[in-house]
Amino acid sequence: MTEKKFEEAMERLENIVESLEKGDLSLEESLKFFEEGMKLVSFCSGKLEEAEQKVMMLIKDQSGKYSRQPFETGEKEDD
Repeated sequence: MTEKKFEEAMERLENIVESLEKGDLSLEESLKFFEEGMKLVSFCSGKLEEAEQKVMMLIKDQSGKYSRQPFETGEKEDD
């Protein structure tokens, strides 16, 4: 099985949302699309979390040395 790409998953998710918003699908089709969409949301969220963990910033300290620090958005997580 080939690995899904984030961009492809997002594009498919956008197509699903457009189809659901039109409102001309049967209940069965809507449920099928909804289920696929939820799987794509989970996949994309996971990919974004992976990317966030990998992002590092170089910070220059007072001695002029650079150190790696986790990227922080300034947003607090709700626990």
